[in-house]
Amino acid sequence: MTPSPYIVGVGAANADIHGRSRAAVNLRDSNPGTMRVSVGGVTRNILENAARLGLDAQLVSAVGGDVFGRLILARSAAAGMDVSNVLVLPDAASSTYMTVLEPSGEMLVAVSDMSILAQLPEAYLAERAPLLRGAAAIACDPSLPEETILRLLALAGETPVFVDPVSTAYARKLLPHVGRFHTVKPNRMELSILAELDAEEDAALKPAIARLLEKGCRRVYVTLGPEGCCYGDASGLFLRAKLRPIARMENATGAGDAFTAATIYGHVHALPPEETLNLALAAGSVAIRSAETVSPEMSIPLLRETILRDSL
Repeated sequence: MTPSPYIVGVGAANADIHGRSRAAVNLRDSNPGTMRVSVGGVTRNILENAARLGLDAQLVSAVGGDVFGRLILARSAAAGMDVSNVLVLPDAASSTYMTVLEPSGEMLVAVSDMSILAQLPEAYLAERAPLLRGAAAIACDPSLPEETILRLLALAGETPVFVDPVSTAYARKLLPHVGRFHTVKPNRMELSILAELDAEEDAALKPAIARLLEKGCRRVYVTLGPEGCCYGDASGLFLRAKLRPIARMENATGAGDAFTAATIYGHVHALPPEETLNLALAAGSVAIRSAETVSPEMSIPLLRETILRDSL
């Protein structure tokens, strides 16, 4: 019997603390609003979305022996993820990501502490090389130390590695190695850094994507907010698509992670690029409708329903 395909995520698993102001934020002052604590981390979020889409998702990360670490493990397992490869460091503080949201749900500012990832033992990934090489895809995020990213890329062998640059600072960190990733999902600013071309104008998107493909990437998804996404791949295909914008955004924090999870789903199931792109856009739309970092309603039937309702 052929074993079922699985994916692996290597990277951050956080406790997310979101504060949403009821009115326009007054800086250097207390702002009445609402607070929520959930679990997050780019890689962990991608895997939870993937698990909710029906994929076998296995997390490789580290948490502390604190209340946040216990929360991360419990909620990740409850969402359907395999957390047996998560290292618990009893004396370390778990990764934490704290955001302040505008009344609209847009992020005003965030602070993250992911220093626990630097405490992973050097042999940690090497011991899991068979797990990595047997996966259908690997998701990672650039909050990992650079030497850990390079070790992961070497250990992955022929397994495709997906990465979201997350920020312009992390895009600069990935720049020397970007061609070693199978799939990259930057926004416009991150694309400019990775391609070493100014991609602020729409006319520059295709040449910038082509530059990343020349560097060795196989697929590139450039997220454009309300304007949708541009896609290019090594076959020469170039697509642009968007869905109808939603009226009210609840939380923009997890949209990119949901998008990436859907691209991995499309890869694992060998879906056509057009179908994968629409599923990814729908996943982002479902995510921003939810107050949680990962929508508990995320599913393939809901994504297909969203595409039918919101296609332009």
